[in-house]
Amino acid sequence: MSPTTAFAHPPTTLRLGDREVRRLGFGAMRLPGKDIWGMPEDPANAVAVVRRAVELGVQFIDTSWYYGPHVANPLIAEALHPYPADLVIATKLGGRRTPDKGWAPFNRPEELRQGLEHDLRELRVDCIDLVHLRWLNTDVPFLEGLDALIQLRAEGKLRQIGLSNVDAGQVEQALARTPVATVQNLYNISGGLGMLAQATHAVVEDPEAVLDLCTARQIAYLPFFPLAVGALGRPQPALDAVAARHGATQAQIAIAWLLARSPMMLPIPGTGNLAHLEENWAARNIRLSAEDVAEITRGARA
Repeated sequence: MSPTTAFAHPPTTLRLGDREVRRLGFGAMRLPGKDIWGMPEDPANAVAVVRRAVELGVQFIDTSWYYGPHVANPLIAEALHPYPADLVIATKLGGRRTPDKGWAPFNRPEELRQGLEHDLRELRVDCIDLVHLRWLNTDVPFLEGLDALIQLRAEGKLRQIGLSNVDAGQVEQALARTPVATVQNLYNISGGLGMLAQATHAVVEDPEAVLDLCTARQIAYLPFFPLAVGALGRPQPALDAVAARHGATQAQIAIAWLLARSPMMLPIPGTGNLAHLEENWAARNIRLSAEDVAEITRGARA
């Protein structure tokens, strides 16, 4: 089967508003250097990874100006601009990096506008396909931030709105105001956070409720930290057993488990390594049985 059409868990694609993409994307967080800070040691390799992702069939790339900061976007532009017509590039606003390599809210209306201008300039486009409002702890009302994105869309600076780090109530609030194309939240095979997830405030209570709401409303769900940062290195006998039966790696089974969880799931595993990219992409051809899925879930979340 062709590497751009073979797929284990139907459907093979999902719709993002008026766009349709294959149900496995690429996250750009790992393109910058260590701690998601500064240039990678080998920028040419990072460019090659992005180009290879699209060659394999990836049609969805998730990025942000604050990855680096100001590193991931220019690498993507160097690799792919002018962009393929069927490629959707999504960014996220609402956060920033601090000098100590930390993460902080940046979601006042004027800050959201500033962040979008960074994305537009660095990606060399006049309009972003999809922009996520990433909600962090802040004194800014959620709907004030959402209204800022709605205004930016009215100005033609973005096409579709997504949400990130939100609970089910916030999704419902947003839907009362505007269509929502995607939700990007912490979700992975372990249900665990990992140090990076905690550092970036990527914590939402009752993530299953958000996923179920998105599935019911036909909203694409992008699992944040899909390979369970800090968790897959721990002993997981059930995961090991399923991986052995399928002749696959833990990471591949983690991706396959996500694809089996919901037809609206759009994993975006990120890497700066060509071999890992190929490995992740091959995971879409692993068909897990219902018993596999149940075994993994019981073992990982026990």
